[in-house]
Amino acid sequence: MGDRWHVEVDRAVCIGSGMCVLTAPGGFALDTARQSHPTAPETDANEKVLEAAEGCPVEAITITLAHGGEVVFPPEE
Repeated sequence: MGDRWHVEVDRAVCIGSGMCVLTAPGGFALDTARQSHPTAPETDANEKVLEAAEGCPVEAITITLAHGGEVVFPPEE
């Protein structure tokens, strides 16, 4: 079994560009206020979700391991 991720979008940072929805259409959606949110807060590790987080223009997406909370993205400096 692969890793499970916990995905969060910081709504105070999100600008509603929709890049995450375009990159990972099943992983993110925009609400009526054009704010992004994960379609499921916990998901199997997924390259498209990671690409969406990496491509977010304001780095509003955080991914951690569902069990243990280890940071997957953004990388710790």
